[in-house]
Amino acid sequence: MEQDITRRLLAFLDAGPSCYHAAEAVRQELLAEGYEQLWESRPWRLAEGGKYFTVRGDSSVIAFRAPCRAFTGFMIAAGHSDSPTFKVRETAETSSAGGCLRLSVEPYGGMVMRSWLDRPLSVAGRVMVRQGGRIVSRLVNVDRDLLVIPSVAIHMDREVNKGTALKANADMLPLLGMGEPGAFRRLVAESAGAAEEDLLSTELFLYPRTPGAVTGAGGEFVASPRLDDLQCVFGCLRGFLAAEESASVPVLCVFNNEEVGSGTMQGADSTFLTDVLERIAGALGRTGETYRAALANSFLVSADNAHAIHPAHPEYADAGEAPVLNGGVVIKYNANQRYTTDAVSAAVFRQVCEEAGVPVQRYSNRADLPGGSTLGNISTAHLSVYSVDIGLPQLAMHAAYEVAGARDTAYLVRAMTAYYGRSFRALPEGFEI
Repeated sequence: MEQDITRRLLAFLDAGPSCYHAAEAVRQELLAEGYEQLWESRPWRLAEGGKYFTVRGDSSVIAFRAPCRAFTGFMIAAGHSDSPTFKVRETAETSSAGGCLRLSVEPYGGMVMRSWLDRPLSVAGRVMVRQGGRIVSRLVNVDRDLLVIPSVAIHMDREVNKGTALKANADMLPLLGMGEPGAFRRLVAESAGAAEEDLLSTELFLYPRTPGAVTGAGGEFVASPRLDDLQCVFGCLRGFLAAEESASVPVLCVFNNEEVGSGTMQGADSTFLTDVLERIAGALGRTGETYRAALANSFLVSADNAHAIHPAHPEYADAGEAPVLNGGVVIKYNANQRYTTDAVSAAVFRQVCEEAGVPVQRYSNRADLPGGSTLGNISTAHLSVYSVDIGLPQLAMHAAYEVAGARDTAYLVRAMTAYYGRSFRALPEGFEI
């Protein structure tokens, strides 16, 4: 089973070279399982026992199952579809020294820029094209080794191994080719199946062409682009699909733009989740007081990967709360609530994992090294429910190619299968899961 999950994870990672492709991969999995797509611009009519999902901005997905009975609340999990990369500008081609053409790009999120050097790259994303009097969105993946960002030779930069600073506007522009400008736009139009004159606008990103792989003497590791956060998206999706029904509505959220603050119409800092929950409740006759009671009996798992202790630099980790690869699901803590985990949510999720036979680890940043926030505290600013922040341990986070434990994905699938099959109740005398 573990090897099958790893194989499917690698296929899922390779299918998601951009946030738009990652959302489409989730969409295809849902359609294959009999889920019906709903459109936010149309009224919703939900049937008891129905399976549904909706997409916003081509890059965020929320899926749910309508219960066959009166429901207690919502069991929610959220991951994100985007990863740090470089966004290609609309005016893409720029002439450079030596008769070379490069692409003008800017950083998207905080990445390890040096990891993008000297490896085959290409572009993927979405474009808007004119079609029969309408503007339509199309996915684009120039599926070939198209680009490379060449580093400066050590003979010209003798300090390179001491940490030469890279400038995004000079050092990180990928090499496209030689000759007259215009080749890139033609390639994009061809990949979109559109005439060049019908190509209206683009949202394209660089991605590494090296596919994911199982590594290690005993196959202990998974190495791949976009493990943060598609590994968690995959684990939550498989658990969501496999879970038995409970008295709660299971809800899977895949948001875009987490890496740049989530402040978009399809990000966790939008109304997407609350809009969907209100529409579910309204369609099932739960409004006003009964809807607010359902929220009080709801729970959110914010799933985004965690830092494993680094074999070369253990000093960066907190000695008492440093997760290890293949050690199980990580519960993340922060005193300033950059992670939402509190005593209640930690206890609830630990109990779920214990009953599922899933090992649990703890993570806290070293006290003098502040970390970033993720989906949990952004989502709960709009939706006041108990929330726990979790993840899977990994190395080289935000590099072009990351490393994780091969066994940990299966642990997350088991944990989320158990989670989605439960109901959370906030009772006067305590909590029940």
